[in-house]
Amino acid sequence: MKKKKLLVITSTFPRWQHDTDPPFVFELARRLTGSFDVTVLAPGYPGALGSEEVAGLRVHRFRYFFKKLELLAGSEGILPTLKKNPLFYLLVPFFLMGELAALIKLSRKIKPDIIHAHWIIPQGFIAALAKRVTGVPYVVTTHGGDIYGMQGKFASVLKRYALRHASHTTVVSRDIRETIRKKFGEEIPTEIVPMGVNSELFHPAQKSKALREKYGIAGPFLLFVGRLTEKKGVKYLIEAMPEVVKKFPAVILLVVGTGEQRLKLERQVHSFGIEKNVIFAGAIPNRELPAYFATADIFIGPSIQAEGGDTEGFGLTFVEAAMSGCSVVAADVGGISDIIKDGETGFLVPEKDHHAIGAVLLKILQQDTSVNIVKEHTRKQMVQKFDWQAIADRYAAILGHDARP
Repeated sequence: MKKKKLLVITSTFPRWQHDTDPPFVFELARRLTGSFDVTVLAPGYPGALGSEEVAGLRVHRFRYFFKKLELLAGSEGILPTLKKNPLFYLLVPFFLMGELAALIKLSRKIKPDIIHAHWIIPQGFIAALAKRVTGVPYVVTTHGGDIYGMQGKFASVLKRYALRHASHTTVVSRDIRETIRKKFGEEIPTEIVPMGVNSELFHPAQKSKALREKYGIAGPFLLFVGRLTEKKGVKYLIEAMPEVVKKFPAVILLVVGTGEQRLKLERQVHSFGIEKNVIFAGAIPNRELPAYFATADIFIGPSIQAEGGDTEGFGLTFVEAAMSGCSVVAADVGGISDIIKDGETGFLVPEKDHHAIGAVLLKILQQDTSVNIVKEHTRKQMVQKFDWQAIADRYAAILGHDARP
């Protein structure tokens, strides 16, 4: 039986092999090749190929400005890029027009049966406009930033239009679903289907002695992985570190990631005099991350609700860490509580509370008996709920149902 054609449109996609950009759209798309003939449309970026075939996917990258300046999507994400340098707002109209033109052109060429748009803005809105021209139905998936961020009447109009014209809307957490219902009404049906994690790759067996040696870690190993942006709340983790260092002088916090707040965070570490205990590792290729999670003793995600409302829609790094055998500490914001159940699959703390973060870290490092009980049950639960194959099967069913007959 001939496969139906799926066109995936996204603003976050690996630009090249061993990229540091989040790979979840790629991971889902490649798993859908068993059910669909999959093509991906993503933004251009300096150094990225205009088109290529990878892992059974045909990837096309659309142009929207002078190639050297096509920096809006990639590395830090669209919203952090705009916040870092408001001049990038000048690229937004060109991005939208370029994406719309490319989607219509590619749709006419390959004649997809269904479009999967990741993020309501811009991709969901673009897919809605293209539908008026091509008639191709679309499913939109929101990951959080497009709901929590980009507030205001104009953005709300665009979101409402995209949601009302979608054949199906999926969200990655309960909190996002409730936010959509409050803002846009109960009549917009949504289904919770998170992104997934490769449970064979993120596994305690990836633990690496060489990794500890690389960073000179002889004592407790604390880990943060993520973009260094406001909503990640890393400043509150750093504020918690002096108290932890007092009790455990050999402790090391490894901060993996890059972003507009890195310099500010480095200055904060210097002001506390804990430079020997906090290492900024920069961006690490995705293929290397499983060893970091499996080797660390504790993963901490001190996320907050940022100015403007943006926060964690879901947080795949928490799943990756828990699958890898880490103890997990997370702030109770956004969709994180869908993953971490306090005292069951990790430990939740209030946002912006460095005292609470420090207290939980000390509790874990002091080997409280409840900590080992939590770790014993966590990996099994994470695999059952978030392994990629089960997630991909759910998306395949939704996309197949909504595709053109």
